[in-house]
Amino acid sequence: MKRKIALVTAISGGAILVGASPAFAQEGLSAETVQGQLDNTFVLLCAVLVIFMQAGFALVEAGFTRAKSVANIMMKNLMDFMVGVLAFFCVGYAVAFGSTSSITEGIHKFIGLDGFFLGAGVNDYTAAVYPNLDPLVFFVFQLAFAATAATIVSGAMAERTKFKSYFLYSIVITAFIYPVVVHWLWGGGWLAQLDTIPIDFAGSTIVHATGGIAALMGAIALGPRLGKYGADGKARTIQGHSIPYAVLGTFILLVGWYGFNPGSFLAADGAALGRIATNTTLAAGAGAVMAMLIAWWTTHGKADVGMAANGALAGLVGITAGCFAVSTTGALLIGAICGAVVVGSIWFLDRVKVDDPVGAVSVHGTCGVLGTLLVGFFAVDDIGLFYGGNADQLVSQLTLVASVVAWVAVTAGILFFIMKKTVGLRVTAQEERDGLDVIEHGYPGYGAEVFTHVEETVGVN
Repeated sequence: MKRKIALVTAISGGAILVGASPAFAQEGLSAETVQGQLDNTFVLLCAVLVIFMQAGFALVEAGFTRAKSVANIMMKNLMDFMVGVLAFFCVGYAVAFGSTSSITEGIHKFIGLDGFFLGAGVNDYTAAVYPNLDPLVFFVFQLAFAATAATIVSGAMAERTKFKSYFLYSIVITAFIYPVVVHWLWGGGWLAQLDTIPIDFAGSTIVHATGGIAALMGAIALGPRLGKYGADGKARTIQGHSIPYAVLGTFILLVGWYGFNPGSFLAADGAALGRIATNTTLAAGAGAVMAMLIAWWTTHGKADVGMAANGALAGLVGITAGCFAVSTTGALLIGAICGAVVVGSIWFLDRVKVDDPVGAVSVHGTCGVLGTLLVGFFAVDDIGLFYGGNADQLVSQLTLVASVVAWVAVTAGILFFIMKKTVGLRVTAQEERDGLDVIEHGYPGYGAEVFTHVEETVGVN
């Protein structure tokens, strides 16, 4: 038996050497070529991690909502990515990264206008700024980010939105609303041409606040779920059906963030990636612990699982802008601040009757904006207010935040208003009571016996 194992090992090893021999025999392989291959492999793997975040979003949103609409939540997250692929390929990528030859002129400062369907001209930017990266690798990485921005809205509009309307929204944000924001900074547009360029390394504002503000506009346009507010106007708790889903989804998102933040360096550089990954991890931990403690001290003396999970995500969103620009101490403080603020933001939105079942507006909108602004205070190398005493970077961060919030609020607000007046945005009251799974998709997310058990255990309103 040992002789058979040794023979198989020898044959396998020989096959590997034979297959690899052209590479070993190749002469003149430069360090730049090797680095280019490493960069492309690394960025593509990071893109896969970011795409896997869709699973995390789906589980978090499903866990924080009721069992009778779980299939609807999963379908929306599925289509955010799948329709996003098509919309970003056809239109969005060109809007974000097109028109680089005349980007300092006229309308091209604000929007790309060539290279649709990955056609001529759209790869000029990649070649100029990231010469080591294959244009299609860069496209897949950017596509993953676009889908992330789109899917943030799903949870805030959960349990009461017509699927066809949400499907149309997903197309518009991926093809137009989000790509315009990308063009302004990451695509070399007007924000990238300021004397002091805003720092949003991996997209606290460009990705997360874009999704969070769109989520806010969607939640306002829809109004609260039935039964969310009592006759006295006070918010009622509508219990989600699966805390395990929510926590598992949070961990998946944490794993995906190691593609999101380190991947945004767009090169396989160990020292830089270690710094980014460490800051990302510290902020997540600080955010989760701070949110848990505040909720513990201010509610019924209980450690709230859902609030802790949202605190971790708030810390991750907050550090995304400055993960390469701040120290480890700065990362801890940013994470802790965002973990504290997300609790207050969730409570505030409840008070003003904005019903956000999963906390998406607070996690991504509030903490996306906050994290971006905090870079102006905590950035090292004499950039931030606390380290260099110069307010220029803070002013630049404010400019980024104000412009993106205004753009998304106006465009998303118009989009949801038009939908409301045409195809309709909200399901009927009876459909909402029955749940969206059967009425929108033809069958429940769970089998009858599983659903009955969930209903008896946590209550399905």
